[in-house]
Amino acid sequence: MSATGADSAGTEEGSVRAGRRTVRIHRPRKVLFPGSARSTDGTRTDGGRADGTRADVTKADLVEYYRSVARHMVPELRGRPLMLERHPDGLDGPRFMQKNIPGNYPDWARRAEMAKKGGTVTHAVCDDTATLVFLADQASVTFHRWLSRADRPDHPDRLVFDLDPARDDFEPVRAAALLLRELLDELALPASAMTTGSKGLHVIVRLDRRTAFDEVRAFAMDVARVLAARDPDRLSTEQRTDARAGRLYLDVQRNAYAQTAVAPYSVRPKEGAPVATPISWDQVKDPAVTARRWTVGDVLAQARTRPWSDVPARGRSLAPARRRLDALL
Repeated sequence: MSATGADSAGTEEGSVRAGRRTVRIHRPRKVLFPGSARSTDGTRTDGGRADGTRADVTKADLVEYYRSVARHMVPELRGRPLMLERHPDGLDGPRFMQKNIPGNYPDWARRAEMAKKGGTVTHAVCDDTATLVFLADQASVTFHRWLSRADRPDHPDRLVFDLDPARDDFEPVRAAALLLRELLDELALPASAMTTGSKGLHVIVRLDRRTAFDEVRAFAMDVARVLAARDPDRLSTEQRTDARAGRLYLDVQRNAYAQTAVAPYSVRPKEGAPVATPISWDQVKDPAVTARRWTVGDVLAQARTRPWSDVPARGRSLAPARRRLDALL
């Protein structure tokens, strides 16, 4: 990043080259994620320094992270309406969940006007590195993407199971993910796994966009019911927290029009700047892997391993899977 000066009020600017564009960066030295002191036992923490401390993450760091990860992340965002989770004053300041973008966005940043009850919403769409960098400059810490694309918003190309543990404990998540994969294998649906950077894990199925949201969601609910019946002591489909009795929640509610899921390689607004990270199924089995295993400091090495390379890029039809699932109900 190249600094271009600062005035007496402390406002500062820089710029970043992103593809064929140069994007202006405002307040690059603004701390978004405060660092930490030495850990109590003096050991290294994820994403931390060798002495057990963690450095501040500034706006410039966030911008550089998203610029660096763009080649892996932009294909996961392209064509999709976004909801932006913004923290202009860092984690200690207010949070804004932004759907409707203002009129002062640059002309080259794509928009998508999507229908809502009683009107429309104009969402940001990120099709290139420059847009990703521009949105990072807006302190968009986390990107939440639609499961459909703007050209066919009622027909998703992603189905998401959100494995939500009752406590901050990844072992029930790991067990549920492996059990879910077995069931999806029975249905001949290839699936990918992604840590959320928070507590849980997403299991993602790529679809061919022939099935509308209502049918996709009904299918996901039936899969969750079958899975919960196979391990009723540990898994639940109950939406009410008090009805789960400490069991892991198989959440399929994101599979609906205008609902979102955290995008791969998104930073989460938590201490240490953890990242929602695509992982292989061998890594799901690894006891060292947890929901916050990767951060902005080390996730690029994981991305370069192409953890989803063994999953077919072409989305599957749900029709054959629906017939197989019906036989299990």
